[in-house]
Amino acid sequence: MTVTWEEAGWEQLAPHAGRCRLPGWDCTAGLVAGEGAALMIDAGSSLAEGARLRAEAGRLLGPERRVTHLALTHPHFDHVLGAAAFSGVEVFGAVGLDTALAHGREELRADAVSNGLDPRAAAEAADLLVRPRHLVSGEWTLGLGGGTQVLLANVGPGHTAYDLVVLVPGTDGPEVVFCGDLVEESGEPQAGPDAVPSHWPAALDRLLDLGGEDAVYVPGHGAAVDAAFVRAQRDALAARFGVS
Repeated sequence: MTVTWEEAGWEQLAPHAGRCRLPGWDCTAGLVAGEGAALMIDAGSSLAEGARLRAEAGRLLGPERRVTHLALTHPHFDHVLGAAAFSGVEVFGAVGLDTALAHGREELRADAVSNGLDPRAAAEAADLLVRPRHLVSGEWTLGLGGGTQVLLANVGPGHTAYDLVVLVPGTDGPEVVFCGDLVEESGEPQAGPDAVPSHWPAALDRLLDLGGEDAVYVPGHGAAVDAAFVRAQRDALAARFGVS
């Protein structure tokens, strides 16, 4: 049975795009639905959360469609540890993300546990971690059928060395940009040891060039924002890190 975005507890952003805010870390997961395919954006923090996302996407898409593609915005546990729940889909990430995940399983597990994830759930997800097969170095246009397309863009480094964003063109609604953690609304942007602060403002400049003034920008954490918010956060990061 197909349900509406509202009935599924998701926020509709455009006719074919929506997102949910996952409990715990207020992490965004997005869905873009075409006629023959669908893209999930980020996979949650555990196998259980990934399975929940896939099930909810199935209810939104109905029996004739399924999630066929998964885009991972960056290699942090709350965005990637649910990826193994999406077996059989085509996985995309920024160039280098595959290597980062292959060598970073223990760090992801430890970070998840230190942030409150059950140790057994963290270990299981890290053991089964899925790496992207399709690596984006610049931009990659992905057709989902029925005229629905998305643009995957490697705009980093910034929040990490592997920041991928997803642009949903506004053919019959506003353009929507899934920003990953390059933008955060529910708190100050987090700059961990894998951040590249000197390049972060430039990554947000590229993000704004992609989306433009009228797009809806969807942070990795928090409520959707506009271009003015992204620009203000860009300027605050530049001041914080002493870059132009």
